[in-house]
Amino acid sequence: MVVATLLPELWTEILVPVCAVVGILFSLFQWYVVSRVKLTTDLGASSSGGANNGKNGYGDYLIEEEEGVNDQSVVAKCAEIQTAISEGATSFLFTEYKYVGVFMIFFAVVIFVFLGSVEGFSTKDKPCTYDTTRTCKPALATAAFSTIAFVLGAVTSVLSGFLGMKIATYANARTTLEARKGVGKAFIVAFRSGAVMGFLLAASGLLVLYITINVFKVYYGDDWEGLFEAITGYGLGGSSMALFGRVGGGIYTKAADVGADLVGKIERNIPEDDPRNPAVIADNVGDNVGDIAGMGSDLFGSYAEASCAALVVASISSFGINHDFTAMCYPLLISSMGILVCLITTLFATDFFEIKIVSQIEPALKNQLIISTVIMTVGIAIVSWVGLPSSFTIFNFGAQKVVKNWQLFLCVCVGLWAGLIIGFVTEYYTSNAYSPVQDVADSCRTGAATNVIFGLALGYKSVIIPIFAIAVSIFVSFSFAAMYGVAVAALGMLSTIATGLAIDAYGPISDNAGGIAEMAGMSHRIRERTDALDAAGNTTAAIGKGFAIGSAALVSLALFGAFVSRAGIHTVDVLTPKVIIGLLVGAMLPYWFSAMTMKSVGSAALKMVEEVRRQFNTIPGLMEGTAKPDYATCVKISTDASIKEMIPPGCLVMLTPLIVGFFFGVETLSGVLAGSLVSGVQIAISASNTGGAWDNAKKYIEAGVSEHAKSLGPKGSEPHKAAVIGDTIGDPLKDTSGPSLNILIKLMAVESLVFAPFFATHGGILFKYFD
Repeated sequence: MVVATLLPELWTEILVPVCAVVGILFSLFQWYVVSRVKLTTDLGASSSGGANNGKNGYGDYLIEEEEGVNDQSVVAKCAEIQTAISEGATSFLFTEYKYVGVFMIFFAVVIFVFLGSVEGFSTKDKPCTYDTTRTCKPALATAAFSTIAFVLGAVTSVLSGFLGMKIATYANARTTLEARKGVGKAFIVAFRSGAVMGFLLAASGLLVLYITINVFKVYYGDDWEGLFEAITGYGLGGSSMALFGRVGGGIYTKAADVGADLVGKIERNIPEDDPRNPAVIADNVGDNVGDIAGMGSDLFGSYAEASCAALVVASISSFGINHDFTAMCYPLLISSMGILVCLITTLFATDFFEIKIVSQIEPALKNQLIISTVIMTVGIAIVSWVGLPSSFTIFNFGAQKVVKNWQLFLCVCVGLWAGLIIGFVTEYYTSNAYSPVQDVADSCRTGAATNVIFGLALGYKSVIIPIFAIAVSIFVSFSFAAMYGVAVAALGMLSTIATGLAIDAYGPISDNAGGIAEMAGMSHRIRERTDALDAAGNTTAAIGKGFAIGSAALVSLALFGAFVSRAGIHTVDVLTPKVIIGLLVGAMLPYWFSAMTMKSVGSAALKMVEEVRRQFNTIPGLMEGTAKPDYATCVKISTDASIKEMIPPGCLVMLTPLIVGFFFGVETLSGVLAGSLVSGVQIAISASNTGGAWDNAKKYIEAGVSEHAKSLGPKGSEPHKAAVIGDTIGDPLKDTSGPSLNILIKLMAVESLVFAPFFATHGGILFKYFD
């Protein structure tokens, strides 16, 4: 007996796109409010919207006016710096996308040829994989539609990153100018700008996926197994572009950052973001191409893959067999609800509560996570009640498992709350408000070596609770609803992606705002405010990376389950040599990948350091501030190095599943996927948290707020120099290797799933000789 859902199919078809459009409209509204802060010398126009005038405990007077600084020259200087950063970022991304575009076309051809060859490019219908009594569309159709889905995912991913970067470079100088009216005004501009990116990405990812499903349905008709197998290409496209965006952007930003810090702060003893430093523009460009464009593409990839993994398993469960469109769209309904929940949550930060003092910034950002999680729990209950039958079956490695709708509700919730736990543990280990980072700062008394030892120990220790949280999520969700449960748990973690991205993008925007304040020669009071925004942003960036890594682990496992089912493997037996060699190689891959990315940052930073030293030594009057440095050369060094260096790590990740699947077969490949998941998650969490802790230990000493911090400072003291060295070592860990690893584990799994029909038919050619 087929149990119907409370929500009719027609309502589902209306609700999903409407929620996506609401998300896009809300992001455009936030952009409009930010745009009302004018980068002109007309003071009357320089307000963040009438609704906020007089808010945040400050009138709209400008502190700069009291101090007798010529306001017009400051605004003009901010506009000029913003233009330079925006042009640098746009130029880099266009160069990167040219190379990535060539790869996209090449890989699209590979997908079509490999999947088309499964049935020898036959155009005849074939028996379905899971129900041989029914006929499904030919493999050639799956090849063609998988290729189209791949291109759509790739283009959406690239656009997500590019638009995020554009919004961030639009908002950075506006945040600086608003800091003249108080920290609350600056916070609202930075946060609204982050929300533009968060909602645009979450809504456009959902809308494109929904439209793609409906367009593909015109051809596939009742063949939902083939339809959702083809849709997996969407996740592959999203993540493959994210890999290059993350690695390329990460190498760019850290080469500039390390070069600027080593020569500027340690050798020349000048402040961070000092306009005399030749690498300062490249450093600020890097924040946008790495932390904004890279993170945007990364989280879009996670969202696309989690949706694809859930849809693939659902299509061979009772939802797909009975053609229950509403229940089938349960993952999309969760995301739709997430957009509405995040919309309400954002209003708490921008409209319902005011930030009056610096100490309220970090709690306001943390409250965003708590509020969105609490409201989303109620939202998931509603979606599970109206969007699911009371009882249904889920495919579980060849059998159908009976599941109740409340069990699926718990699966999504366990992922959602695990995300919050991972976020808060990450914050505890990376925020300088707590003892772990303060201990790292204290270790700087005895030099850089002890700082490095303490930082590494902190990173390793910070892995413990997140791994338990992920393990509990997997156990609970798998026990209730098999691999579908794991996939929706990952979606639960990503359901508040709009809020997560908003607080994540807020960080680099604030960082840029501080850099612009320093370069424009604004007063130390303005710089103190932007530093406070930036310190909170550093922690939120670490929380964002924690979310990305946690969700990547769940997504990867769900994709792994779908791959094992599709490839016809009944059990993955670790005692067989085929699997054990795969496990060992898979566990090694994250180390190989990290080595490549770290070395790339090191060699690019080496060139940057040489160039910065050359300019300081050969340009007369540079240290005195009477001559301008050659910023363009440093931007070019970062661009050239990152484009060249992103290709080998990218090829390692993209080619490994193809080589292993083709030569060694699906069992060895399943071992590789399991091994890379297990080791990749650990390294990613420890690398991100170690780097974040070193960065905030340095900021703790620089801020000198507590008596303990004052005893370690001021800037330029020996403990501060030791902290800068730790921060410099941590830069590639937290912004290049760590964040890229979560893409490695997801991407290899989704690629294996897409090519599973080919590997099942033609794979393992080497082992065929030994069998």
